[in-house]
Amino acid sequence: MDKFKPVEFVGSSLDDLRAFPIAARREAGHQIDLVQNGQEPDDWKPMNTIGAGVKEIRIRDTSGAFRIIYVAKFADAVYVLHCYKKKTEKTSKTDIDLAAKRYCDLKKELK
Repeated sequence: MDKFKPVEFVGSSLDDLRAFPIAARREAGHQIDLVQNGQEPDDWKPMNTIGAGVKEIRIRDTSGAFRIIYVAKFADAVYVLHCYKKKTEKTSKTDIDLAAKRYCDLKKELK
């Protein structure tokens, strides 16, 4: 059975991902590939504050910490809600709010 799912980038998330340094971008591609094939990324955590089934991929690179917030619970695709470079220990409210808004809009769109 083919579990492969296409990836849909929400809002500016694809441009944000393209702004990552090359090594972090490669690692992001690898991790998203795992998710597309029905597997768990190597380093992730649930982001229930954003919504049910929302997860965050954590990437560490020589140039910093990068995050990809996505949801894979919908049948048709893996939705990348937000990609950003982490600047502080705690995920900023701006990043959480942005991902939550995109998730909310996505749910409306999929209904």
